[in-house]
Order: sequence, then C-alpha cells, then structure tokens
Amino acid sequence: MAYDKDNIFAKILHGEIPAVIVYEDDQTLAFMDVMPQSPGHTLVIPKTEAEDLFDLDLEAGAAVLRTSQRLARAVQEAFGADGIMINQFNGPAAGQSVFHYHVHIVPRFDGVPLRRHSGDMEDTAVLEEQAAKIRQALD
Repeated sequence: MAYDKDNIFAKILHGEIPAVIVYEDDQTLAFMDVMPQSPGHTLVIPKTEAEDLFDLDLEAGAAVLRTSQRLARAVQEAFGADGIMINQFNGPAAGQSVFHYHVHIVPRFDGVPLRRHSGDMEDTAVLEEQAAKIRQALD
C-alpha cells in the first residue's frame, strides 16, 4: 500500500485539522488521542511519510523512540500512573486504523480497565487540560 498523503495524521502535521499538541520538535509531533483509552493517552508520530514500521527509516524511528520515552515519563508523572503501555500497530489485521506510523502512550492504573478505542471522542477542553499537565511534567 502506498502512503496516503490525506490520512488524518498527515492533515494534523500540515495544520489542515486541529489537534491538541503536547510536544513538537523538528522530527516528531506528540498530541492527545481524541478517543483515549485512559486519561493522558498520547500519540507520537514522525514528521516523515511512513505508513508503518516497515516504511519508517531508522533516523525517524530513533526520533520517535526518543520522544516516546520522554513523553512516557511525563505522562506517568502527570497522571500518577502505575505503569505505561506503549502500543504500535502495523496493518489492519494488527489493529492499525490510521496509516501513518504512530506510537500510543497509554497510562495504566492497577485495577482500572482500559476504555475501548471506539468512536467516542473526548471533549477538547478535557484534552487541553490533560495536555497542560503533560507539558508541565516535561519542563
């Protein structure tokens, strides 16, 4: 499958649709998942065109890993999470639904089940509050 330049994450990168941005550098962008499985669920993407892990060059992959590690620490601190789940899916059979490489950072809490990653979108004001907590933990 060829990279779709009109996928939702490409549109976020190009400023064509809004997102609640948590962090940005020259190689990566991190923003709140609009259908979070847990409060603080954050996504990290490369700024390069890469459909999945197999399409991702190593430099971009290293940048995503650096940003993911930094964000995971901040998310855990900001939400007092007992653990952090990192997910990355490749292909529809694996659960990938947006075909731009991305990493999910999901805070986990003992005894609290994850919400379904369904069509229920979180209120933007809630996502903004959560992003502010993560940004503060990054400083």
